[in-house]
Amino acid sequence: MIVSVKNLVKRYDDLLAIDHLNLTVHDGEVFGLLGPNGSGKTTAINCILALLEYDKGEIEIFGRPMKPEAYDIKRHIGVVMQNVAVYNELTVEENINYFCGLYVADKKLRQELVREAIEFVGLQEFTKYYPKKLSGGLLRRLNIACGIAHKPKLIILDEPTVAVDPQSRNKILEGILELNQQGATIIYTTHYMEEVEQICSRIMIIDKGRSIAVGTKDELKAMITLGEKITVESQRITAAQLSALRRLPNIVSAEYKNRLLVIKSSKGSNNLETVLEFIKQEKIQFGKIYSELPTLNDVFLEITGKQLRD
Repeated sequence: MIVSVKNLVKRYDDLLAIDHLNLTVHDGEVFGLLGPNGSGKTTAINCILALLEYDKGEIEIFGRPMKPEAYDIKRHIGVVMQNVAVYNELTVEENINYFCGLYVADKKLRQELVREAIEFVGLQEFTKYYPKKLSGGLLRRLNIACGIAHKPKLIILDEPTVAVDPQSRNKILEGILELNQQGATIIYTTHYMEEVEQICSRIMIIDKGRSIAVGTKDELKAMITLGEKITVESQRITAAQLSALRRLPNIVSAEYKNRLLVIKSSKGSNNLETVLEFIKQEKIQFGKIYSELPTLNDVFLEITGKQLRD
């Protein structure tokens, strides 16, 4: 086990920011911490890194208690925080060299590690640039390079793709998977459900400082009753047809708005076939039909009663 958090509690005066949180991260995982803004993700990370004092709980990393002075543990951790933390008076290469130098004293080895980090994040053309001349996406890549250049065993990334362009986002996500393939264990926090579905082997959904659910994406989706969502483009659906739809087997809800008929079904087979047969019988004119399986947002919505991005 790489990270173990037991019964973690963190308060800010009357605000309970972390509410008896339990969390385990195993060797070789890409562990996703998914929740809306303000759910406690960053606070939990800061407690795990011993950057924040907490009121109650036990935290171990690499099987040893994590304390502020545990520098022998910290040298094997790479951290990329949500707010970009680089020095504006240093170039791209100088920034990476500086942060790598906090862990690696040997200049020859450090030079090689810096070169590898620059290539890894695709900043070869920008080594002499200062941070203020970089786009938001390139700045995020620099931030990642500074956090991973020393080849840490555990890498913690807190919302690394916020406000970046799609190309940089894809580059970052691909890089995270590559780091994992190279042997690093990853903790990845985000409020973008599509990202954790894409890269995480196991996911914890967190809200109001509490663990709502934890498992693989398939295990999380198996926790809810929703099966598939069927969307039909149609110029007209009558109230009688809508009522009849709602009475069909396995149909949880049917709503018609802005020429879109949205049908949610419970788990079961042939739900799409049932809807198509109904449309045929009722001679409903339609355009496109979409069928979607549940998302992690559906999991969050069913468990908490609100959207993941609320």
